[in-house]
Amino acid sequence: MSLVRRVVVLLIIVSCGVLVSQAPEFAQQYRQRLADAIDELTVIIQAFDEQANHAGLDRQAALNVYAMSQEGFLRQQGDAMRRSLARYQELSDQLDDLSAASPILRPLMIFRQGDRGIITNVWRNFVPALPASIAGTIWAGTGVLFGTVVAAVLSTLITLAARFNRQSRRRISSRLGGGALQ
Repeated sequence: MSLVRRVVVLLIIVSCGVLVSQAPEFAQQYRQRLADAIDELTVIIQAFDEQANHAGLDRQAALNVYAMSQEGFLRQQGDAMRRSLARYQELSDQLDDLSAASPILRPLMIFRQGDRGIITNVWRNFVPALPASIAGTIWAGTGVLFGTVVAAVLSTLITLAARFNRQSRRRISSRLGGGALQ
């Protein structure tokens, strides 16, 4: 294997290791944003509940008042609060699931069932970190293994393409009377 090919293979392996090692840090930053979203929804829901209680209503009765209103704006406000309550429950369940999961599995859970808006925001502001945890080390090893496979496949494809190219040149050269294209 030539020196250039060895360097390229090493770069692929190391790059994959470094890239994949960031999965636990991404999961950590996702969990932080998820908790922040839950905190904000909690403030909104508590304010709604306080206003409802001040009027002598519980949450469901207040939502029913909105739903039965003749005013379209109030019905829309009630629908918005229902969506906020549903989102709060969905995000809280997700945070509970992530907290209960092994740090090694959290990145997989996020990519399988994560909130797309939060994932987008985490990605936009992602800050890489040195993987100093067992999960980071395992993900780095997985990345190195993946990079090794990718490098091996690419190396094999390049070797086969070069071999095919040489054989094609020889065939053409032999048809033209030898040596013209060598």
